[in-house]
Amino acid sequence: MPSSISADTKDALAREMPDAGHCRAALLAGLALYGSHGEPRAFVTHRNSVARLFWSLLDDRKQHPIQTRAATRLAHLPTFAIEIPDALRGVPPKPGHKCDRIVEVRAAFLACGSLAAGAHGYHLEFVIPREELAERLTWMLRSTGRAPKRTMRKKRHVLYYKDFEAIVDVLTVIGAFGAVLHLEDVRALRETKNRIHRLVNTEAANLDRAAAAAAAQRGVIEYLESAYGLAQLTPGLREIAELRLAHPDESLAELGARCNPPITKPTVSSRLSAMTRLANQLRSGRGGGK
Repeated sequence: MPSSISADTKDALAREMPDAGHCRAALLAGLALYGSHGEPRAFVTHRNSVARLFWSLLDDRKQHPIQTRAATRLAHLPTFAIEIPDALRGVPPKPGHKCDRIVEVRAAFLACGSLAAGAHGYHLEFVIPREELAERLTWMLRSTGRAPKRTMRKKRHVLYYKDFEAIVDVLTVIGAFGAVLHLEDVRALRETKNRIHRLVNTEAANLDRAAAAAAAQRGVIEYLESAYGLAQLTPGLREIAELRLAHPDESLAELGARCNPPITKPTVSSRLSAMTRLANQLRSGRGGGK
């Protein structure tokens, strides 16, 4: 069976059995409520671990064995089904204890939830066929501190989160600590990659600008060489001109370091600007001086 962060999270949660009896009862009722399908009513899931969790919570397990159905056409996954006892087919009252509400949210995730951390961002959702259940789960999630967004998809109610912090909060509340650590790792890796991309892009842009500036400087110097003669330049200007022609790819600081004696980057820039002004004067026919 293919693995994913959603599947791994469900498998991990399915191994966590609540200690208190009322919490186990809330977990069983929540699984039956959000995982119920068809007639006669059956708890249906693609995860064997979740099916075994539901089965282990039943009192009369021998009368409600786990049935394996053929793989679905879309998901290509085996389906596990367990007939829901009559006592679990109604809609129970909303839990009064906070721990029971948290357990019901966990049950909803196990039964109809999914988690993804793909190229398009983070996504936690619950797909629910009935409006009354969507309203109930919205209330449960809001009571934990994070109200979900809501939409419709193929006549089903979808409660979802896209905000990273909200997803982490919900997963933390229901005890999916492994998933939280995984998402933190994914975010850290993405932020590192994005930072590297920004630095690379910035450096590439700087190199492009430097190359364009160096090309323009060489163009000015070559024009002066043909129209004026480098020999007529002052020693300082001539030195920079010859160095730029000899080292077309070096930075201004590197050119300055080659001068005798070495000069600073602003001084190199000043001398190149002086040559540009001289070239402009020659092109305008005003002549020029040294």
